[in-house]
Amino acid sequence: MTTLTTTPDGTAARRPSPPSSPAGARRTPRQGGTVLAVPALVWYLIFMVGPLLAIFVIAALHWPGMLQPVSFAGLGNVRTVLDDPVFWDAVRNTAVQLAVALPVMIVCAYMVGYYVAQRPPGHRVIRYLLFIPGLISTPAKAMVFYAALSPDGLVNGALQSAGRGALTDAWLASPSTALACLIALDLWSGIGFTAVLFAARLSSVPDELGEAAQLDGAGHWRTMWTVHFPVIRDYVGVVTMLQFLWTLFGSAQNVLLLTQGGPGTSSTTLSFLVYQKAFIAADLGYSQTVGVFLFLTGLAGLLVIRRVFRQTY
Repeated sequence: MTTLTTTPDGTAARRPSPPSSPAGARRTPRQGGTVLAVPALVWYLIFMVGPLLAIFVIAALHWPGMLQPVSFAGLGNVRTVLDDPVFWDAVRNTAVQLAVALPVMIVCAYMVGYYVAQRPPGHRVIRYLLFIPGLISTPAKAMVFYAALSPDGLVNGALQSAGRGALTDAWLASPSTALACLIALDLWSGIGFTAVLFAARLSSVPDELGEAAQLDGAGHWRTMWTVHFPVIRDYVGVVTMLQFLWTLFGSAQNVLLLTQGGPGTSSTTLSFLVYQKAFIAADLGYSQTVGVFLFLTGLAGLLVIRRVFRQTY
């Protein structure tokens, strides 16, 4: 399309007009992201928020079984739980498990991950070997530890062969060692998998940082903790959160498969107590009251970990 324009000498000249923009370009682009997210939001509300709200509702009920009549208990379940010594034994065992397993797992996994990230000879094979515990199902892991720690298992057999028969014990059936065996299983299954995650993150750190630190006289130990660790501090926090949640909420399966919470209550954890009261004792109100305490503990732990590992720059 052309237009007529007048030149300074009074003659007319044709000049092409600028191309008009398409009609669609003048419109505001559609905001269709919300519509596309509706199925995921509905799924989240039904299967995530719904069960969470149900925990708080059931915790206020007296419900002695799935097919039994339900009555309102109010805060009665809370008083019952707080007066129960089994609950406090579970709190103590869970606190010990977290206080021992989480720091040891994160520190050891970070050090192993740093070593693998330096690409030593055979580092690819090492990555696969470290990842093996993450590929084994929980029942298979439990069977491995049962075979090693049973009275006639590998550990006692090795002690007998070494002339240390006085040190043999029924490790999973002893009140002094049952919880330690569960913590050992957490460490064995968690350190290698977490180390692979750390190695993947450390591989993205520029090599120039470590080289500059070593030129300044820093050894591998100082380079690992004063150079690389601050760079991936936020990632360490994320991995610590994941392992905290897994240890807090996932210990029930290991307890169920190896010790059944015993002997006595020496290896009963909060997550196993939720299962035990719901499916064995058929006390759903008590079970979900413990579930509320477990949820609040997890939320508080996440906030603390996030604050500890937040970036300071």
